[in-house]
Amino acid sequence: MSKPSIIKTITRKRGARSFGGNVTLFIFLTFMALLYLFPVIFMANNAFKPLSEQLKFPPDIFVNTPTLENFMDLGELFSNSLVPFSRHLFNTLFVVAVGTAGQVVFASMAAYPLAKFDFAGNEFLSKIIVLSLMFTTAVTSVPNYVIMSRLGLVDTYLALILPAFSSSLGLYLMKNFMTQVPSSLIEAAHIDGASEMLTLWGVVMPAVKPAWITLLIFSFQSMWGVTGNIFIYKESLKPISYALQQIASVGIARQGVTAAVSLIMFLIPITLYIFMQSNVLETMSTSGMKD
Repeated sequence: MSKPSIIKTITRKRGARSFGGNVTLFIFLTFMALLYLFPVIFMANNAFKPLSEQLKFPPDIFVNTPTLENFMDLGELFSNSLVPFSRHLFNTLFVVAVGTAGQVVFASMAAYPLAKFDFAGNEFLSKIIVLSLMFTTAVTSVPNYVIMSRLGLVDTYLALILPAFSSSLGLYLMKNFMTQVPSSLIEAAHIDGASEMLTLWGVVMPAVKPAWITLLIFSFQSMWGVTGNIFIYKESLKPISYALQQIASVGIARQGVTAAVSLIMFLIPITLYIFMQSNVLETMSTSGMKD
């Protein structure tokens, strides 16, 4: 079939849906979007409700008398705590920054030979990586604790950072996308005298930029909510998610503070995703493509 005939066929297929079908599809997609946005809208309004509206049943979706008392109470509770808010914030930022950067670096370095080198056991290791994706955090928490305890890393930042370095999700994602990098680019780099490390960071990583940015977002979101209550016992090392959880879990009198905490914990990762969503969409659109 010639190229013009193919274009005509595609055009006919795209135009096969009627105007009524387009309207119906638009209405359906709008309904689904509102359905998914409903929890976000309710949570955002809930954070600004006074306690009387918080305890109302059935609850109102939208706030009637907006107030900032919930956030003010949260700030007062932090100001009276033994460990200052700035310390909890530093703990979280340090763990998230080092853990996220380390996961991207180690996943990329491990994925490169798996994707571009043919060696004994390559296929077996790839299957082990896929198999490891089946195990949830609840399953691996006990072995992780035993390992960290024997290494003497309990009550240290490394107890939260090292498990992030070995995340199989990042390794799986980077391997799949590095497989799609044309081998001709790597061969050209070798001909120019580039080492394997220079080829990885100078040629391969720029080519899979959407993949490692997507991994960065996923890693940040998973580590942002880590409480560390299994590995960390010192209050001075607790991340902000643990501190907020403890403040909000006292009782019904802090229902408004709980709503404020939920909104704060939600806003940070979703803001990062909004600014980097184009790379995530590019990762999805290019998945499965081969050289």
